[in-house]
Amino acid sequence: MNTQGKDSTPDRYGVVGHPIAHSRSPFIHARFAAATAQSLLYDRHDIPPEEFATQLRALFATGFRGVNVTVPHKESAARLADVLTDRARRAGAVNTLAVQDDGSLLGDNTDGAGLMADLAYLGVELRDRRILILGAGGATRGILAPLLAAAPATLTIANRRLERARELQRAFGDLGAVDACIYEDLPQRVAAHGGFDVVIHATSAGMEGKLPAIERTIFAPDAFAYDLGYAPGDTAFVHWARAAGVGRVAQGLGMLVEQAAEAFFLWRGVRPPTADVRRELELTNATPAPHHR
Repeated sequence: MNTQGKDSTPDRYGVVGHPIAHSRSPFIHARFAAATAQSLLYDRHDIPPEEFATQLRALFATGFRGVNVTVPHKESAARLADVLTDRARRAGAVNTLAVQDDGSLLGDNTDGAGLMADLAYLGVELRDRRILILGAGGATRGILAPLLAAAPATLTIANRRLERARELQRAFGDLGAVDACIYEDLPQRVAAHGGFDVVIHATSAGMEGKLPAIERTIFAPDAFAYDLGYAPGDTAFVHWARAAGVGRVAQGLGMLVEQAAEAFFLWRGVRPPTADVRRELELTNATPAPHHR
């Protein structure tokens, strides 16, 4: 953790992913640094999966103090860390790495906190609601514990491969009622219990504008649809949800800002304000493809 003033030699941070070229994280952290008088540099690093551990160690060897981690590296980052926070250990996925004073590498997961802060900002009620998460990857791992802590009536994880969803059901079932199924089983769930009140899209395919093979009947009346990814205008999922008649929709720009604020606090010991950054990012969001960070 470091809280240097504006005149100090800048500390180095960045975001790693594949792809990463249009990440808005450098924009966000530059605004946070200016608002809190912190001296830092933050940039993007495109690292293919097979080179993740080698290139990450190289970055830290050059003096980097921390990195954000996005698709597809979150579970690899958990294995690379020397120490995990409780929430990262529970998730089995890391989106923030920080070099500690003793040189060890701390892994944290701020995705859940970022999502919950954004849902609160949007006024989304979770208690006693039926929640559906589409996808069972690292992004889902990071949000399950706080979602279950909000006491939904049920939480269903739907995925292309059933075993992947069941793995999360076993890992998080002690926190609340977790159901696991493949996408093709969702009509049966709807027929038996009705549509879902909150539907969260968390698949990496969204980065390519693709959607799981799901039917529009998954939505309950007055449902809320949320995409963890973001794009200019609507993401493919948000566009699809609107076409299905869903009136309340959002994409992950707010979560992006809020999880970044959590990471910034971990690194610098200062909690940055987020309201102005949220508004500015919404106005200037002109990236050509959806991304998770």
